[in-house]
Amino acid sequence: MKITVLCSSSQHPIFPRLAAWQNAMADQHEVELVNRRADLSGGDLLLLISASEIIASDDRAKYRKSLVIHASDLPQGRGWSPHIWQILEGRTRIVVTLLEAQDRVDSGDIWHQVHCDIPDYALFDEINDSIFDAELELMDFAVDNFETVVPRAQDTSIEPSYYPRRTPSDSQIDPHRTIAEQFDLLRVTDPIRFPAFFEYRNHTYKIQIVRDDDEHN
Repeated sequence: MKITVLCSSSQHPIFPRLAAWQNAMADQHEVELVNRRADLSGGDLLLLISASEIIASDDRAKYRKSLVIHASDLPQGRGWSPHIWQILEGRTRIVVTLLEAQDRVDSGDIWHQVHCDIPDYALFDEINDSIFDAELELMDFAVDNFETVVPRAQDTSIEPSYYPRRTPSDSQIDPHRTIAEQFDLLRVTDPIRFPAFFEYRNHTYKIQIVRDDDEHN
């Protein structure tokens, strides 16, 4: 089977995991890992993983199936960075969904879902590891069940909800509020790409929390 994985940025934290998945699949399938819509060459399966470009119907038509992975229990939680928004809402269990890519965002038929438990103390890299494990499991499912899966439509009795795109300002910490009040925001921010920051005394400061590995010693 010819598979293309599109991830818009090689700097995205999942990219090394995708490269490892590509290598693991090399004996059985032809797998391309690309960063741009212009590089879509066609084939059997297109997997859109952290893809920020709009992939139009003419691009998807190059493949027998085009799938996307989205970390919410659709149709609720469509839109951007769903697992981040849900953790900020206080959730500790995230549904990760494999679905067909369509013109209308996150509206396609569902192939499979898995649950991802996120402890309320997990930090950014640990949250990523859990979400990425679920995404790779769904990628395996897509390959293994490509010919036999029976997709199901999203539940039309449930009103869809939408998350907005996160911006750097969403990582801003209020220095006059407690750490406890802002702990979830501190732990979900990407310390490299979108670090938490605060403004104080006419200066801007970046802030990162790291768990003390010796806390029980």
